Amino acid sequence: MNGFHENGTPEIETFLFTSESVGEGHPDKMCDQISDAVLDAHLKQDPNAKVACETVTKTGMVMLCGEITSNAVVDYQKIVRETVKQIGFDDSSKGFDYKTCSVLVAIEQQSPEIASGVHLEKDEDNVGAGDQGIMFGYATDETQEAMPLTVVLAHKLNAKIAELRRDGTFWWARPDTKSQVTCEYYFDQGACIPIRVHTVVISVQHSEKIGLEQLRSEIMEHVVKTVIPDKYLDSRTVFHINPCGTFIIGGPMGDSGLTGRKIIVDTYGGWGAHGGGAFSGKDFTKVDRSAAYAARWVAKSLVKSGICRRCLVQVSYAIGVAEPLSITIFDYGTSGKTQKELVAIVKKNFDLRPGRILKDLDLKRPIYQKTSTYGHFGRDVFSWEQAKPLIL
Repeated sequence: MNGFHENGTPEIETFLFTSESVGEGHPDKMCDQISDAVLDAHLKQDPNAKVACETVTKTGMVMLCGEITSNAVVDYQKIVRETVKQIGFDDSSKGFDYKTCSVLVAIEQQSPEIASGVHLEKDEDNVGAGDQGIMFGYATDETQEAMPLTVVLAHKLNAKIAELRRDGTFWWARPDTKSQVTCEYYFDQGACIPIRVHTVVISVQHSEKIGLEQLRSEIMEHVVKTVIPDKYLDSRTVFHINPCGTFIIGGPMGDSGLTGRKIIVDTYGGWGAHGGGAFSGKDFTKVDRSAAYAARWVAKSLVKSGICRRCLVQVSYAIGVAEPLSITIFDYGTSGKTQKELVAIVKKNFDLRPGRILKDLDLKRPIYQKTSTYGHFGRDVFSWEQAKPLIL
């Protein structure tokens, strides 16, 4: 009553926060994977390729469009079909088949005006930003990954379903899946402390040969109870598994797909902030991607060093200009240092020009298709997830 327990101690004020994730066969995620597969194919042959590749998909069709300047010779038909096969759409009974789908290509070269302003006749350290924009990086000490628990769990649920689909345990599962996790939190002087999982939502595309009750039972037993630690589940946790009922028509047959439409899934699940720019299909000169990776690197380094418990980093750029226009650090009250001191630490330890980001994070490697599923942040296989020891 009135914010106090019966024994007179104050109640902790809590709040709910929700994040979602989508699986490999979600039509938007299919497009992200194809765009990044195209980028990787170019980088394997030409590490200096300039790539901006968008993908569109609908029933029986994939279209590539964008601007690419590269010395590589790439078989786009093969790249698209191999990616769709890898995702798992290999038969018309699943609503999409890599063998029979139509592949359309509408790709031109990068604008010469952009090329001359961004990278032509410039040494690599002083390559200009490929466009104007604002980018954010976020980190929190609530998980080992320095990521929000809500989005970590949402990604892991989808990844587990894909694993069980591929090993045959879920013989009935199809590639299109979605998950959503709501957690109850409280603030500890600005830091986020998760208490429990409040609600779990999972939707899985499936064969018509399995009943809903069996599907729900198998998801609970093999996915939910395996992925979510017991300490976060209690008798009040709510589960919605395929709440709409049957989900047989999925993938591009159920919805059209487009690269870059899952930018919150790709980042922090709604925590922190987002500048609006998508990642997939873009080379390092597109600061939408490279500077967002660098901002995460900065934020995670600040949190892992103990300087902040929770941190949001914003950077901004102008097209053709190498130096960022602004660097801002929000510590949510979790650091003993001032805003001015935090920015000074960042400037002392990080060079946020695109050309330096490229070198420090080794961004010419063909690593991008791996980033396009289950989030670009939170997995130690990526260079921007290696926290940098900071000189104070």
